[in-house]
Amino acid sequence: MWSILGADALYLDIPHVLKSRLAELSGEGDAGERFRGFLGSSEVMFLLNGETEECSFFITVPDELGPEDIQLMADAILDIARSSELPFVAAGGAEQRFKVIINNQREPELVGLNKTPGMSSAEVFKPIFRALDSPGRMNSRFDL
Repeated sequence: MWSILGADALYLDIPHVLKSRLAELSGEGDAGERFRGFLGSSEVMFLLNGETEECSFFITVPDELGPEDIQLMADAILDIARSSELPFVAAGGAEQRFKVIINNQREPELVGLNKTPGMSSAEVFKPIFRALDSPGRMNSRFDL
């Protein structure tokens, strides 16, 4: 059984439990309200590196958030991690090494039902192909 900031979680529930625990522990006031709003609109993903036994929490924020908002989120999470007497993440009663990564970059989906328009492999290379075979382009191997 996993424990995230003192709350029990199954492996698949870790991102949801992390969001709820961070929201509970974020405190009151304007900064806490803003943090909860930003966190609610963010996507959390959990990965476990089996080789290093390190837990990674990826928090992908919406594109609308600016650098100051992202810094507010990072400061709030750091305050929670430092002030909590409970381990941030534990498995089987043993505290685990972890890292929290906050970003706002989304990878385009290249295949599947939610494929990002214009991001198939052929679409990415079409401008390059057009530039190489466009009319008026001098052939570099042609000698006059």
